[in-house]
Amino acid sequence: MKKVSAGAVIICAVIYLLLYPAGSACGMIHPMCYAYIGTILPLLFAFVYLYTAAHMRCFGAALCLNGFVLIAGLITGEADVSFIIITAVITLAAELIRMACGYDTLKGVRYSFIPFAYSFYAYTAHWWTDTENALAAAVEEMPEGYAAKMQTVTDNVPLLCIALILVIPVAILAIRLAEKVMKKTAASLN
Repeated sequence: MKKVSAGAVIICAVIYLLLYPAGSACGMIHPMCYAYIGTILPLLFAFVYLYTAAHMRCFGAALCLNGFVLIAGLITGEADVSFIIITAVITLAAELIRMACGYDTLKGVRYSFIPFAYSFYAYTAHWWTDTENALAAAVEEMPEGYAAKMQTVTDNVPLLCIALILVIPVAILAIRLAEKVMKKTAASLN
């Protein structure tokens, strides 16, 4: 087993964490942007995940990344129950898939990235799991009329279902793109 590069993993965790406020900032454009940015964020998550997995060929690549975000969420008060539970489930799924496929394999990274790609949706899940409080927070924190726009987004469950389904092909495309761009990193895996 290759030695874990702690410095590389920490840098990846910080970059990954910074993608969350960047994704959240899209909500300033329109609530729909915040609600569904999780469908396209895997295009960025894939690079961080591939690099982390290549430098951490043991249990914990998904755990380090999502754990860092979860700790930051708990410290800042952004982590609610749905975020904690969904993050735990998708992180465990990613870790178990990677373990089953092999820590040194590109196949393990590819397959485990699919559940991991849903990570930002764990963060935004409170819009659908605790809509009343999410709307109340929007009234306090956002410009006038934002909550009304947000309500139309949370009421559109079919669009949410489509967005969640689209995460899978986006995740597959993203990890393949990351492999092409990061050829040396991808080649280091079997």
